[in-house]
Amino acid sequence: MESTRPKVVAISGVKNAGKTTLIKKLVKELTIKGYKIGVIKHDGHDFTADQPGTDTYEIKKVGAKNVMIYSKSKLMFIKDLAEEPEIEDLLLYYKDMDLVILEGFKNSNVAKIEIVRSGEKSICRNNLLAIATDDTNLDERSIPFLDLNNIEEIINCLRKNNIIN
Repeated sequence: MESTRPKVVAISGVKNAGKTTLIKKLVKELTIKGYKIGVIKHDGHDFTADQPGTDTYEIKKVGAKNVMIYSKSKLMFIKDLAEEPEIEDLLLYYKDMDLVILEGFKNSNVAKIEIVRSGEKSICRNNLLAIATDDTNLDERSIPFLDLNNIEEIINCLRKNNIIN
């Protein structure tokens, strides 16, 4: 039986390293190349999933545990969680994607590319494919360094590591 789990890579780094910026560039370029890309972002604080005044917000406010709203082109599902979900549980919603990019997840076992800016140190300890950096003076390591501003070089790293075809 063929697995329906998509390929996954995390873009990790310290706060404000440029993770979202890199992900946006990757999504744009990979989409142009014909890949179906999904993104999962972890929020270490908490976030507002809906805005006050909307019907779904009001329904949730009075006690609904799950609320879904959809149209012919979009779907939003808001669910109360008893505990933080595992990555594998989240990936169940992404079966039709060629690649899922995780933002953050520095401590996960997922393959990752870490952004390390000038003056910073690497914080990832496992499954690190490469370091994407704008600093040419980082200490030498056994992990490849990629030019943070060269999206094709980063995409080639994903290909070389069989993250994408």
